[in-house]
Amino acid sequence: MKVGVISDSHNNLEYLSEAGLWLNQNGASLLVHLGDDWDDTNAIERLGVKILKVPGVFSSYYQDSSIINRRIEKMAGFQVLLTHTASSHANDLPADLKPEDVIINHQADVILYGHTHMPNLEIKEGILWLNPGHLKIEDKKGYEPSFGMLDLGEYEAVGKIIDFKTKVEIKSLTLRKS
Repeated sequence: MKVGVISDSHNNLEYLSEAGLWLNQNGASLLVHLGDDWDDTNAIERLGVKILKVPGVFSSYYQDSSIINRRIEKMAGFQVLLTHTASSHANDLPADLKPEDVIINHQADVILYGHTHMPNLEIKEGILWLNPGHLKIEDKKGYEPSFGMLDLGEYEAVGKIIDFKTKVEIKSLTLRKS
């Protein structure tokens, strides 16, 4: 199962559409948007691919208790946490999952997060962490636009970060199930 991972599009619908199309054409059967901005996903719904999303912590949607801010999804036998932030945030609602508890209780094999605008891919505490970066034209933190792909097989999860402009893989990392 291939999952396209996008975060921090910040109303840049052109880049979001291009990344979504590339992910779809490269086998993604699911797209995940990790916040900033919730409504941006309207631009990629036409692809006909299932989309899961969580809001950014400063979004009005984040304070709407009918919207799930963090969620664990079972994907191809892996438990995957979808969250805008890698840790708890001051804007969390009382019922929100706390990433720290998810880690301590071994509830996730993979954590997909955004917020920092900095692409990151690593294995910590036996968990594959993937931050796809951002899709802004310019970002004050100095990172070029990027997005991610998560390829889930029977016994391994392969995370990839892809440079938006060249569509070349920047980094790849594999988590094997024990």
